[in-house]
Amino acid sequence: MTRQEPPFEPAPPRATPADHATRVSRRGLFKGAGAAAVSAALLGARETLAREAAVADEVRTQGPGLVPITLRVNGEERKVQVEPRTTLLSALRLRLDLTGAKPVCERSQCGACTVWLDGQTVYACSVLAVEAEGREVTTVEGLGTPSDMHPVQAAFCAEDALQCGFCTPGMVMACAFAVKQHGKDLTEDQARAAVAGNLCRCGTHPHVLRAALRAAKGE
Repeated sequence: MTRQEPPFEPAPPRATPADHATRVSRRGLFKGAGAAAVSAALLGARETLAREAAVADEVRTQGPGLVPITLRVNGEERKVQVEPRTTLLSALRLRLDLTGAKPVCERSQCGACTVWLDGQTVYACSVLAVEAEGREVTTVEGLGTPSDMHPVQAAFCAEDALQCGFCTPGMVMACAFAVKQHGKDLTEDQARAAVAGNLCRCGTHPHVLRAALRAAKGE
């Protein structure tokens, strides 16, 4: 009996270095994706740092020592040097010798330090001097002079709206703002609301209200 040989089958081709180079394992896939993510993150971080550096170059560093600022007070530019923590009230009184605004509570409770900032009433004890740079500051000294008083100042004198006088500058600034805002239409309720944040320990509030209404009517 003749023995038959099995049919010849060629051996599978060996993997070449090129085949290994093109074959991607699961581990290699994850490593590649991770590397790509890290590269993108680093690129984004560099771009963010570059933007922040550009912004930092445009922002002036202030402090911790004295820094020069220019305040526009009562229509006049005044150059002063203050620490960043210095309040507008302290800058006005100690650097510019404008002592109309009074330091009483220095906690935004009494209104004795009321001034105008860009035409709006604010407590000068609660505004930093550096925050006011480039903005219009008006103090009671800027409203009028003894020889040329603002209508509200004149009305305060006519209505005897002051006693010790410590609260008076803030009251005048608050009332003057109400008169500017409402004009001849100012009501007693509106005047009362305008000085709601101003305290007078001498109890002259009724006189203050009459003064505000008198000034609004131009009497």
